[in-house]
Amino acid sequence: MYDRLTAEIFSALDAQTVVVIGTNAAVVVLPQLAGMLADLRTSRDTLHAQVEAIVEAHALHSVLSSISVVGTRTVARMLTEVVGKDFPTAGHLASYAGLSPVTWRSGSSIRGDHSSRRGHSILKRALFLSCFAALKDPLSRAYYDRKRSEEKKHKQALIALARRRRDVIYAMLRDGTLYEAKIPVAA
Repeated sequence: MYDRLTAEIFSALDAQTVVVIGTNAAVVVLPQLAGMLADLRTSRDTLHAQVEAIVEAHALHSVLSSISVVGTRTVARMLTEVVGKDFPTAGHLASYAGLSPVTWRSGSSIRGDHSSRRGHSILKRALFLSCFAALKDPLSRAYYDRKRSEEKKHKQALIALARRRRDVIYAMLRDGTLYEAKIPVAA
């Protein structure tokens, strides 16, 4: 049946006599647009390779990339947003990234700790995306599952994992040490 339908469609297209205004213009414009898109993709790939080379040459690249499932893009984002800034504690880094809990108050109404809507959204997003990727790591997944078993919602468990990873990243950047996974001791 598909052979018959295909033949009917092509015969109907061949019998068509209506010419849409601008058809000839599309023949001229579309190849130029396709060439521009190809050039743009080539320049994007070249720029990506240059950024990767710069990030890999940075002294802290090996430190940050030692964390499980953290790639070059995440390292680049963390380096551009964190390096050169002085954070006395991991809590200051959390506040800067918007990962520290806040209490919402309005008059006499005080609502409990919620995630902040403030902070550096780009760094916060990079930490969240690294947490999504970290769910492939058995230790991070175990921590996430433990938070879920504590009746935390998915977003709350991810925030907890992001805070934990933030503490690890802060300590690694402060000390310049590589990540060492703690293997849980069986009871």
